[in-house]
Amino acid sequence: MREPATDVVVVGAGIVGAACAYYATRAGLSVTVIDRGAAGAGTTSRGEGNILVSDKGPGPELDLALLSRRLWLEVADDLGADRLELERKGGLVVATSPEAVGELHRFTAAQRSEGVDAAVVPPEALRDHEPHLAADLPGGVHYPQDLQVQPVVAAAALLGAARRLGARWEPGVEVTGVEHHAEAVSAVLAGGRRFPTRAVVNAAGTWGGEVATRLGGPVPVLPRRGFVLVTEPLPRVVRHKVYSADYVSNVASDDAGLETSAVIEGTQGGTVLIGASRERVGFDQSLSPTVVRRLAAQAVRLFPFLADVALMRVYRGFRPYCPDHLPVIGADRRVSGLFHACGHEGAGIGLAPATGLLVSQLLTGTAPALDPGPFEPTRFEEVT
Repeated sequence: MREPATDVVVVGAGIVGAACAYYATRAGLSVTVIDRGAAGAGTTSRGEGNILVSDKGPGPELDLALLSRRLWLEVADDLGADRLELERKGGLVVATSPEAVGELHRFTAAQRSEGVDAAVVPPEALRDHEPHLAADLPGGVHYPQDLQVQPVVAAAALLGAARRLGARWEPGVEVTGVEHHAEAVSAVLAGGRRFPTRAVVNAAGTWGGEVATRLGGPVPVLPRRGFVLVTEPLPRVVRHKVYSADYVSNVASDDAGLETSAVIEGTQGGTVLIGASRERVGFDQSLSPTVVRRLAAQAVRLFPFLADVALMRVYRGFRPYCPDHLPVIGADRRVSGLFHACGHEGAGIGLAPATGLLVSQLLTGTAPALDPGPFEPTRFEEVT
């Protein structure tokens, strides 16, 4: 069967691919979304749904995060906050040592200069925000702008909105390559089928590096494994997203070895999610008791009541890691018609709308909402 031609083929139906389809269809483009699996079944299904500004220092990623936060609120107005399970819960970053307090306050001051809303919380006021926190923590910072969504639900809502605007959805189709005409993309080859198009967007998440190679524009997106612990359902005892101040340095680290820092939050269903770990072990999905024990101990350090709470399950997934900790967004100068939207590491949920908007603007030749230069797909070639 001959496939109908569309303006854009989006490879990947996770949260970023769904956002690309959503904004591209809103811009008037015809779109086909393909994925080797179900919508949101990859990295998106392994995330906590974080939409954070609190963990980003001044620079391109913070600019992208602030734009994306505003866009998430617009999406919630458009599609309904309940459909996304969007919560304006805010974040509380806590120090676990006196030395960490000073470092956290310096980081916060730099963020404020870039438009982040942050309020220093002295130690005696921490339990006004979170009554069950440990009593001996030396201070923290409250970030009211932090949000959370249910990631799979949000991805499905964005993809559903794109489909209502005319996008085609083709699950169970794995991309194998592209065809060219006059040195420009003319079709995407996937699942033994040919999808005629003038542009393809690589939004394959953790597998973005592999897909980029198949499409002719390699980018260094690598997997970084992480674990999340899920407790039994409880009354809502954790109000914010709460994490220790060393989480920020772990996110920015280039270390391939295991790094963990306490990240704790409640869900609408009553469970408490406990992260976060990072390690580069390829696509090894094996369970690590060492990681589970370490995360549990760090969580109990912040919330002692968790010592008496049962774990219900542990899940793990892979963050799409780039060497410079910035996503790959934009047109690939090596292949006319190839665009990338991947490599967001653990921030893909939060950065998805801004990524989708930027990609749609670049596809249509519209002035971008912010400078896409820092996310240039071929920047890695330029420094090698």
